[in-house]
Amino acid sequence: MRRRRFLAAGAVAAGTAAVGFPWPKRAHAAVELKLSHFLPPTHGMHVDFMEPWARELERRTDGAVKVTIFPGGTPLGNVAKQYDQCVAGVVDIAHGLRGIPGGRFPRTSIIELPFLVQTADAATRTLWALFPQYLEQEHPGVKVLALHAHNAGLIHTRDRQVRTMEDLRGLRLRVPSTATKMMLEYLGAIPVGLPPSQIYENLQKGVIDGLIMPWDPIKSFRLAELIRYHLDARTYTVSFYFVMNRRRYEGLPDDIRGAVDAISGDALIPKFGPWWNAWDRPGYEEAVRRGNVITRLSDEERARWREALAPMIEAYLDGLEKEGVAEAREIYAAMQREVARLEG
Repeated sequence: MRRRRFLAAGAVAAGTAAVGFPWPKRAHAAVELKLSHFLPPTHGMHVDFMEPWARELERRTDGAVKVTIFPGGTPLGNVAKQYDQCVAGVVDIAHGLRGIPGGRFPRTSIIELPFLVQTADAATRTLWALFPQYLEQEHPGVKVLALHAHNAGLIHTRDRQVRTMEDLRGLRLRVPSTATKMMLEYLGAIPVGLPPSQIYENLQKGVIDGLIMPWDPIKSFRLAELIRYHLDARTYTVSFYFVMNRRRYEGLPDDIRGAVDAISGDALIPKFGPWWNAWDRPGYEEAVRRGNVITRLSDEERARWREALAPMIEAYLDGLEKEGVAEAREIYAAMQREVARLEG
């Protein structure tokens, strides 16, 4: 009797399998994606942004996707190669610094002009708002997952305190972009282009006297060990891209492509403002802990800088127009309006 019940149960199981009982199964083979960036794995962008983004993609696809991250210091972590690696398919996803190497994404670079924006939130939302009409065209070969920018940066110096334009004269300061290079030239400093990974060594050797960056690298790149003075000038920002190889994106199964979309773009953009505030805090706190001198650009001095930099902004926009960006001033005006709306 017991044997008959067992056989009957087996027959039912076999029958349900034969008619297509919906046992869980993977619809497609596992997809392996490579994500590269130029920062150390201890940096907030890795810890709070890219690592969770990668694991969330894996979770949403029930393990059908596996993301391997290659940070700075690995063979795929060169800051100057991020975009090219992604376009070539060497990596599938990349996060990079817009201004390295120079000359790329000229429309996007306009967000980096002096006194345009103060907060990472407003800069990031402005870039994304203008992306469909003005910026998408200069990102060929990739699916743009996000554009973002940091909080308005500071001037950090080793031995000389900077409070006025005159204090900048002759100082060799590391810059991340053409716009910031021109800004410092108009203010009397000597700009020096260096990737982030080379700042510490060049500060230590005296090759540079300081740098312009937000608070974040003061802690994450151990620069507080060498820097003594910080001027909260709030004159500029620098932007970043987070992109995926276009062919790779379009070749993904629909459900995986949908998962990528669900955690990128509009869903990702609002996070960068709070993230940057959190990433900047340890740098500021480290400077305070070490007793460094922190000053803020006075209203009177800010007015002087604005006057000195007005021709620089015009020259930068003129240069873009000569390079073929006919709508450079239109984009600048659109950014001004969007930032004013956001920062009020």
